[in-house]
Amino acid sequence: MPVKKKKNAEELLMDAISEALLEKKAKDPVILNFKGTGHSVCDAFVIAHGNSRTQAEALADEVIHRVKKQTGLNPWHKEGVENAEWILIDYIDIVVHIFQETQRKFFNLEQLWADAKVVKIED
Repeated sequence: MPVKKKKNAEELLMDAISEALLEKKAKDPVILNFKGTGHSVCDAFVIAHGNSRTQAEALADEVIHRVKKQTGLNPWHKEGVENAEWILIDYIDIVVHIFQETQRKFFNLEQLWADAKVVKIED
């Protein structure tokens, strides 16, 4: 019988974030993994967008709720909730960026951080 590897705190955090985004039907959720790039302030960005302000707010709320429920962690910092065009939820090692679609295209973080490994979040 194979031994199941115990997940570390960062893996549990990433699982909770990914599950929250999938639950609320986030559009094009991806992880930008910065490990190995040698010049990042965190280990990963998680990027997704919603089709409306309401969906962007729901995505952010679900991420915060699910992370708290599954890991006990609260965000270290959050911003952008007022207008919900670009919501940033900072868990120090992992930073979640939730956009409305036009803002995501405009800022294009995936291209800006092109040296990161990109992983799609899928069911």
